[in-house]
Amino acid sequence: MTTYYFALASQNFLLTEEPLEEVFRERINYYQSHNKAIDFWLIPDPKFLNKPEMIKFKNIVPDEAIAIISTNSIFINWLKLRIGYVCTGQFEDNLKLTEESLNITRKA
Repeated sequence: MTTYYFALASQNFLLTEEPLEEVFRERINYYQSHNKAIDFWLIPDPKFLNKPEMIKFKNIVPDEAIAIISTNSIFINWLKLRIGYVCTGQFEDNLKLTEESLNITRKA
């Protein structure tokens, strides 16, 4: 099992009100320059919220939630400070999240 850390908010807030694209672009450039693999993903309508232990988070963002998940807790804490108005938490799962599985394409 892998521990995943997440920042959760409404889709409207993260995709419309916040400069999330800029944040991701900066982070991807940083990872590329340091030869690091991508360890964060943007998940619309996250299914992990259906787990019984996640009910408190589902109640905070009941409709049209979106999550940024990562295996890097420091990145999620940084996001909370950078973006604000997100709730954070963690869960364990054996998800298989890769760049290929999510069709992430990096620009050279």
